[in-house]
Amino acid sequence: MTAPTDTKLDTKLDIKTDTKPDAKLDAYWMPFTSNRQFKKAPRLLTRSSGMHYFDDKGREILDAVSGMWCVNAGHARPKIVQAIQDQAAELDYAPPFQMAHPKAFELADALVKLAPAGMGKVFFTNSGSEAVDTALKIAITYHRARGEGSRTRLIGRERGYHGVNFGGISVGGIVSNRKMFGTLLAGVDHIRHTHDITRNAFSVGQPAHGAELADDLERLVALHDASTIAAVIVEPVAGSTGVLIPPQGYLQRLREICDKHGILLIFDEVITGFGRTGAPFAAQTFGVTPDLMTLAKGVTNGCVPMGAVLARQSVHDVFMNGPEHLIEFFHGYTYSAHPLACAAGLARWRLTPTKACSHVPASCKTTSPRPCIRSRASRMSSTSATSAWWRAWSCRPSRASRPSARSASSSTSMSAACSCAPRATSWRWRLR
Repeated sequence: MTAPTDTKLDTKLDIKTDTKPDAKLDAYWMPFTSNRQFKKAPRLLTRSSGMHYFDDKGREILDAVSGMWCVNAGHARPKIVQAIQDQAAELDYAPPFQMAHPKAFELADALVKLAPAGMGKVFFTNSGSEAVDTALKIAITYHRARGEGSRTRLIGRERGYHGVNFGGISVGGIVSNRKMFGTLLAGVDHIRHTHDITRNAFSVGQPAHGAELADDLERLVALHDASTIAAVIVEPVAGSTGVLIPPQGYLQRLREICDKHGILLIFDEVITGFGRTGAPFAAQTFGVTPDLMTLAKGVTNGCVPMGAVLARQSVHDVFMNGPEHLIEFFHGYTYSAHPLACAAGLARWRLTPTKACSHVPASCKTTSPRPCIRSRASRMSSTSATSAWWRAWSCRPSRASRPSARSASSSTSMSAACSCAPRATSWRWRLR
């Protein structure tokens, strides 16, 4: 089928950079941005390719943070672009309620094969924020379906980031994301964060100290009673607050306490998912399987918005009671499992592993990146757990493949972990 042709729109903005905001920029209220300052000196990206953006002045910009930790395989990958174009021509939208399209089932099956054992169900959303709110609703509904309707309390962690919807900022622990929005959700509490610079300042890999911080959950159980707590949500590696690596044994201890008290454990893997820690998911890197896991960002390589919640089969099966003609979970979005997003996701994961997810060199592909970090860190004058793991999340070409100092100075270096250019397979990659 041939896509219909439309008149090409001229979207190029003729914008001059000066001290006065340009009227053509006025209508857009930008997110997480100092709008007035930006519009006086806008930084406009006009195209992308491989590891780089290009701005409206033609300058090449190294995307060293993968867009926003989402363009894991590099920009404008031809097979992903083609898949999106073909899907738009074939089926541009399909309603997700009481109907579906084949690629939604294909992508769900592909994600389950990547996931930790036992996590056999996928609920699609459109972002990480939506995935978090969906997981929280699943947790509360799960307990109600089991006859424990008193379990409505949600436990987050200080310094945690779980998106910007009301559920996410309620369980999140970053002050600036919370302070302007009133009382947020009721019945939410927080355990302590794991950042202990006094004892772990120069750790290599996972810090040795801090597993006992997970016992702060026992304090909240004693305060509120386990019969009122539905779920605990944490990032396996806290991202937005500064890349805080979990202490040795910390996540295992959280799992033990949750199992002891019948509390669901939710991992927010919106950032850590899809190879950031050396395995498909941080749950596999650290050997701890949650009950629910939120995904987004890298699932479509950032090309089309998409999020998801992975659930244990046992959690899903609790919902499958009552007459079969009844809706089991009253939740969903207009664009859940959007055909273009599913096409992008499938194309992303049909790339060869080397091209799609070369986060750790073959010589260092162990259960954890730590051995490779230790080898590299031994040659540093000083390092910390944060900086070492941050380097594990970021790849760069070998010295022979880097641009010269002159060419580097002519481009603005911003910075994408593992935005592998199409020619990346001919480069020798190593940890920074």
